[in-house]
Amino acid sequence: MQLKIMMPKKKHLSAGRAPLILFLCQMISALEVPLDPKLLEDLVQPPTITQQSPKDYIIDPRENIVIQCEAKGKPPPSFSWTRNGTHFDIDKDPLVTMKSGSGTLTVNIMSEGKAETYEGVYQCTARNERGAAISNNIVIRPSRSPLWTKEKLERITLRNGQSLVLPCRPPVGLPPPIIFWMDNSFQRLPQSERVSQGLNGDLYFSNVLPEDTREDYICYARFNHTQTIQQKQPISVKVISVDELNDTIAANLSDTEFYGAKSHRERPPTFLTPEGNASRKEELRGNVLSLECIAEGLPTPVIYWIKEDGSLPINRTFYRNFKKTLQIVQVTEADSGNYQCIAKNALGAIHHTISVTVKAAPYWIIAPQNLVLSPGEDGTLICRANGNPKPRISWLLNGVPIEIAPDDPSRKIDGDTIIFSNVQERSSAVYQCNASNEYGYLLANAFVNVLAEPPRILTSADTLYQVIANRPALLDCAFFGSPLPTIEWFKGAKGSALREDIYVLHENGTLEIPVAQKDSTGTYTCVARNKLGMAKNDIHLEIKDPTRIIKQPEYAVVQRGSTVSFECIVKHDHTLIPTVMWLKDHRELPSDGRFTVDEDRLVVADVNDDDGGTYTCVANTTLDNVSASAVLSVVDVPNPPFDLELTDQLDRSVQLSWTPGDDNNSPITKFIIEYEDAMHEPGLWHHQTEVPGAQTTAQLKLSPYVNYSFRVMAVNSLGRSLPSEASEQYLTKAAEPDKNPTAVEGLGSEPDNLVITWKPLNGFESNGPGLQYKVSWRQKDGDDEWTSMVVADVSKYIVSGTPTFVPYLIKVQALNDAGFAPEPAVVLGHSGEDLPMVAPGNVHVNVVNSTLAEVHWDPVPLKSIRGHLQGYRIYYWKAQSSSTRNRRHIEKKILTFQGSKTHGMLPGLEPFSHYTLNVRVVNGKGEGPASPDRVFNTPEGVPSAPSSLKIVNPTLDSLTLEWEPPSHPNGVLTEYTLKYQPINSTHELGPLVDLKIPANKTRWTLKNLNFSTRYKFYFYAQTAAGSGNQITEEAITTVDEGKMAMASRQVDIATQGWFIGLMCAVALLILILLIVCFIRRNKGGKYPVKEKEDAHADPEIQPMKEDDGTFGEYSDAEDHKPLKKGSRTPSDRTVKKEDSDDSLVDYGEGVNGQFNEDGSFIGQYSGKKEKEPAEGNESSEAPSPVNAMNSFV
Repeated sequence: MQLKIMMPKKKHLSAGRAPLILFLCQMISALEVPLDPKLLEDLVQPPTITQQSPKDYIIDPRENIVIQCEAKGKPPPSFSWTRNGTHFDIDKDPLVTMKSGSGTLTVNIMSEGKAETYEGVYQCTARNERGAAISNNIVIRPSRSPLWTKEKLERITLRNGQSLVLPCRPPVGLPPPIIFWMDNSFQRLPQSERVSQGLNGDLYFSNVLPEDTREDYICYARFNHTQTIQQKQPISVKVISVDELNDTIAANLSDTEFYGAKSHRERPPTFLTPEGNASRKEELRGNVLSLECIAEGLPTPVIYWIKEDGSLPINRTFYRNFKKTLQIVQVTEADSGNYQCIAKNALGAIHHTISVTVKAAPYWIIAPQNLVLSPGEDGTLICRANGNPKPRISWLLNGVPIEIAPDDPSRKIDGDTIIFSNVQERSSAVYQCNASNEYGYLLANAFVNVLAEPPRILTSADTLYQVIANRPALLDCAFFGSPLPTIEWFKGAKGSALREDIYVLHENGTLEIPVAQKDSTGTYTCVARNKLGMAKNDIHLEIKDPTRIIKQPEYAVVQRGSTVSFECIVKHDHTLIPTVMWLKDHRELPSDGRFTVDEDRLVVADVNDDDGGTYTCVANTTLDNVSASAVLSVVDVPNPPFDLELTDQLDRSVQLSWTPGDDNNSPITKFIIEYEDAMHEPGLWHHQTEVPGAQTTAQLKLSPYVNYSFRVMAVNSLGRSLPSEASEQYLTKAAEPDKNPTAVEGLGSEPDNLVITWKPLNGFESNGPGLQYKVSWRQKDGDDEWTSMVVADVSKYIVSGTPTFVPYLIKVQALNDAGFAPEPAVVLGHSGEDLPMVAPGNVHVNVVNSTLAEVHWDPVPLKSIRGHLQGYRIYYWKAQSSSTRNRRHIEKKILTFQGSKTHGMLPGLEPFSHYTLNVRVVNGKGEGPASPDRVFNTPEGVPSAPSSLKIVNPTLDSLTLEWEPPSHPNGVLTEYTLKYQPINSTHELGPLVDLKIPANKTRWTLKNLNFSTRYKFYFYAQTAAGSGNQITEEAITTVDEGKMAMASRQVDIATQGWFIGLMCAVALLILILLIVCFIRRNKGGKYPVKEKEDAHADPEIQPMKEDDGTFGEYSDAEDHKPLKKGSRTPSDRTVKKEDSDDSLVDYGEGVNGQFNEDGSFIGQYSGKKEKEPAEGNESSEAPSPVNAMNSFV
């Protein structure tokens, strides 16, 4: 039976920190006796080597030699040494001392002696009564850094393009030196694909160039152990071109092929190293495999690597020295195989195969482990190693080969395994296992310690564990005994043994409660038993509520200079006292007054760039800790760019480069480049261009003769940075202008001149000093040559004495002291206009209806217009009324028709009126003479509604009506029509009475009416053209004086403020409804009429069919049929759309008053007024819908 020994632990541990509580028995505790002070007083242990010097120990010969050997055991071991296989008596060497309580040796060579004297193989032995442990063989060698052998180096002279190898051949040192090439100034020589250093230290040139010529190619060897650098003699290299050779020695040599060839003879690659087509390489497992191929050729070859029948390991492969060296780290046997390097240039390719074999020094598969057994138990020691070739296993006992050690009947050797059975105390010893092959060895010590001890519990009695709920609880019961005790756990005084289906019982005695709950609180007892006795211990467990952060800090993005706060609210067990602290980037907060911490909040005021980072709220108790983090990003507009530099300065371009400023945590999206022209507009910055945020250079196009300065601004999501400092100034050379002036026009201001104007070039566009303009002109239809005039930097030139309105060809060319701009474009212009000479002829009028007339005329000959035809203008006015013949001053109306129109419509005329018109042609100068006046009359139209209707003198059975005639009779009134009907208390309409009244009447009395009855009256006038719009009114006949008084009081109520306000609200509501209806009507929609309309409706209006051409559902009924009794219809009248309706849709293009090609309205009223005496009706315009056109006059 194997004995396992446990280490004691601290008395009070948190069960939440499981990895820190206890070693598990099989891992470490079973390998050694616990170092408990009381336990060690009476327990023995064989020696164990704990520290020793490396196997290959290279020392600095200038310092004392220290050879380490440390060991532990009970009783403490004694130490001895061997040197080169024989006993090393340190007492006989005054320079050698051994450290007290240790086996470490110190050789004092700094006072006297030489390090070389102590070269050799050393081995340490640590021994006590239970056995002896030995160290590795420690090979002591002093480091060496020899000088280079003196040699005379001749200058190397070679032709441009040849290959070259500069040998280094450093002296053999210990350890090998690090090689590098430098010049006399201790500057490393630049290396590239063309020039590189090999693994052996030589410097390889694939091909040489003239710039490789130098006198100081120096190879240096650095010996790190002694911190010294040795230098080789400088090597001189001279590279000469073929032409240079020909100039010096061509007269003496006839080899024209060599000296007359091109200086750069191109050739395919060949390998400088390794030689041949194949080579072999051997490396040890775990080392770095380095394969090298360096080739020469022109152009410089490029190296590629592949592995035959496999691929290169991805994570362990690295390319060095411009891919000339392939390295594989931690090489294994699987990396053996053939590797191929390929050198390629434009003229060909070659390859070299390297066969790699990976060998292996011994390495452990199972290293022997210490055994602690009780008398009579069995055990095994296993020593298993591998390597290439396979290592040989040998055993030693207390440092002596086991073959010559004393026999032990409990021990049996079976190759790499020692089997122990029925051991006794005399079987205690230290065994050494040695695994070796040609590449190295492994040595391991493992003791067998036979002990007989009753159980002991090493954990302190009545230890209290406090654990957070829902976490594992690990209760420690460290124990020791031989044979290995068995462990049982109990809960409470009378509890039974705890079962492993609920609990986890570890081999080291620890009891694990996987998820501790509140009911896990209590006292637990650990009992240890073996055949020699029993021991027990009580453990106490308390379960606490976890600490939680219920309000965590949140991610924040703030602009520099603002204030930010982070909140952290903690909930915890009431028996635990938490401490809350804030960290920034896992460190304490800066000691800055801007950081304020209160109970549950961190406030940072006046945030700056350094405040950005991760802020963590940490809540600690004695049992647990929780944390929550939030990132603060401090953003701002970028810092200005800097280090502006101008390069590649050409006449028309320059390259601007800059260094971006800090983006302040918001990526730069673009750069804005501006320029200043210090010559023409100093102090004024103009936009030049923009480039993406990833770009730090820009190629800028320039104009001649500008003194440029540039500045750059960076832009991110928060805005634009301040401008950078201005760059240096750059004055471009003068040149002829690139462009000519724009907006060239030729228009005469007088009939006998031509005014040529243009938009001049600005100073930036002038391209040089002495800016002038060459103005040229000639008649378009003539044979004249161009007439030219050079003028100063102006924008106008006047040509006098020209014919009236003649087309001219014009061009304006810029020039300066450097020359002329490109040939300018030719522009067509005209000399000055004069008034037209001829009036339009054959004017005649066609009256369409009472409000619309069509006018026709003949066009005026183009030559008589003497200018640009603007159109034709119609003057028309109402001369007299056909009914009154009274003279009066009227307003002339003007309608202009653009272009070459020869007809047009006159809308908005008044019916039954006498009109006069004439037509004039219009050019850019003005109007021509008027055509002879043409007179026409408009027919009668329906009248407007009577101006007023009043009910006066109501009596018991009569009502008197008074009215004013229509303001627009639109003809001769023939009669009035009065219709009325009673209205009862339920708003039902009675029978309708129709009455005709002579046209000369303005008063009418109705008799034989019902007393105390409300009547609805409908009144309208008529002409020969039909009935006009109606006016309505209501009135009530009286009953007696009492009712009259009541009526009077009602009138008084109507004058009260509240009643007036109520009526205004009702009127506003009706207006809104009318607007809605009007909008829907204009959209072509139809809307339903309520089942019961206002009882005061016009009885003359009946619904119309949907296909009768009207705009709405209701319109005038021509037969004026009375309403049926009880019906209710709208009180307004819908005008039926007739063929003669004068709508703007028919005559123009909207409010601009223009007409289409068919002669419809295209003109507009000019607003020009002329007063002339005329006879006519004084009434206002006709009530037709087309009267809306008058708003354009």
